[in-house]
Amino acid sequence: MNGTPASIAAGTRLGPSEKPIRNNAPWRLALVLAFAALAGSVLLTGVSMWFLGAVALAGLTPAALTFNFHVPAAFIRLFALTRTAAKYGERVVGHRAALADQVRRRSSLFAAMAAAPSVRKAGWQLGNQDRLADYLDDVEDVDYARLRVGLPSATLGVAIALLVAATLWMTPLAIVPILLLIAANLAGARFLASRVEADLARIRESRQQASRLLGAAIQAAVPLQGEHLWDRMLNQPFDGYASAQARALVLRHRQALFDMLANWLAPSAMLSVVVSAWLSGLRGEALLPPALLAFAWLAIGESVLGASRIVVAFAREKAARAALAKWPTNADGVSQGHVRERISSLTLDRLPRYAPDGRLIGRPISAAFKAGRPTVLHGASGCGKTSLLKQIAGWIEAGDGCVRGDSVGLGLDARRDMSCFCPHDATVLADTVRENLFAPNASDEELWGALNTVELEERVGAAGGLDGWITQDVLSLGEAQRLNLARAWLSDRPVVLLDEPAEHLDAEQGKRILDALLHRLRQRVVILSSHDELAPKGTATLQLQ
Repeated sequence: MNGTPASIAAGTRLGPSEKPIRNNAPWRLALVLAFAALAGSVLLTGVSMWFLGAVALAGLTPAALTFNFHVPAAFIRLFALTRTAAKYGERVVGHRAALADQVRRRSSLFAAMAAAPSVRKAGWQLGNQDRLADYLDDVEDVDYARLRVGLPSATLGVAIALLVAATLWMTPLAIVPILLLIAANLAGARFLASRVEADLARIRESRQQASRLLGAAIQAAVPLQGEHLWDRMLNQPFDGYASAQARALVLRHRQALFDMLANWLAPSAMLSVVVSAWLSGLRGEALLPPALLAFAWLAIGESVLGASRIVVAFAREKAARAALAKWPTNADGVSQGHVRERISSLTLDRLPRYAPDGRLIGRPISAAFKAGRPTVLHGASGCGKTSLLKQIAGWIEAGDGCVRGDSVGLGLDARRDMSCFCPHDATVLADTVRENLFAPNASDEELWGALNTVELEERVGAAGGLDGWITQDVLSLGEAQRLNLARAWLSDRPVVLLDEPAEHLDAEQGKRILDALLHRLRQRVVILSSHDELAPKGTATLQLQ
């Protein structure tokens, strides 16, 4: 992240929650071309059959000497050129429109990533690589939905409606088997859609779980190899990927079965029209119009071939929209209205403790935290202090009803909104000091006050002040830690979670800053973690095993 993306984002007024502005003109042109391609295909097939029949009939009579084949032949060439040009035009225009929409939506994500306050509030998502990968896939599914669902379903639906009307007019006896086939295909599409939703959800869940396990195994490669657990830990994520692939194969099998049913529609409709016309007593030239209609039915067979892809694309779009709706929804990158501005207590009720990779840690924990009485989580390294703070902060799932604020159950979104979580390894964005403090509404006086409290005022002044540019490499570990504590000082969240807040500070400095910070946050729920005997005055201690 650097100044260029941030300035671009500001100049184009793109934010994480703003909907990309769509240009509908290319989509309208793609729809027109799609209808032109389908009409060209129907007319080409129908007129070709009519022409062949007319030539055959004329050859049996003296009319063969005067039969003018130039006009129908010219129409056949016209319809062939129309179908080819419109089909390729629709592909070019439609894919370009879909790609443009996708670029606009992705640019809003990257604009959010370039804005420091948004990174802080959406960090639990942007820092989760499997969620970020899913986000990009979801964007593609939504933006290509018009191409994969909208255009083909609209053209196919209109074509079938027109052919049904023509069949009722010309050969009404044929409409019964045709409507039965259409009803069977609609029932098959509905059944496939219900199965697809479940399959897509399981595939996504399996892949996400496998990605988390694989990431955790790679991060712990050295100790796992030392304990001879490396192979076993790798088998779990790859089993997850294999399960997702097996589920995808089942989905493709269902698609093939549905396509088999759908492919019967066009030839069966053609045969029904021809048989109905014959049974109605039509012969010779009178049979030519029904033959044109019959082969018009056959012409839509190519569009029906993609019926299962339309159903799957619709289900993917639906799932993608539901997933995208869970991302930040306002200008600051976080949803609103989950909790009150202040709470007096936070309760854990037999909370199962999970590590980031999904492993259970120890036994479930029950505890109560009060506003105005900071609590120190104490325990040896590896006992799960940081993971517990992440669960409270909504970075890790905690189980329904296990976390309550003032006796009200708090879900993931609510905990993320109400918590200010400061990890022990503070992240410094490549941006100004002002943006790194994550307090866009604070005055300069308040920002300098926070920096003075954490004893960072002189260092920031030397770096160029609030608008000075800093990076992760510019600050020492202790300076980055103090910058993190300044963020907690400026936060207005009702719950403040500090992970090893004095780890990189000397004892006296850490005590001074923590005492001042806890006094500042005396009306809020504050939870600290430490593996040292850190117990500032007025704090409670919770021992973790």
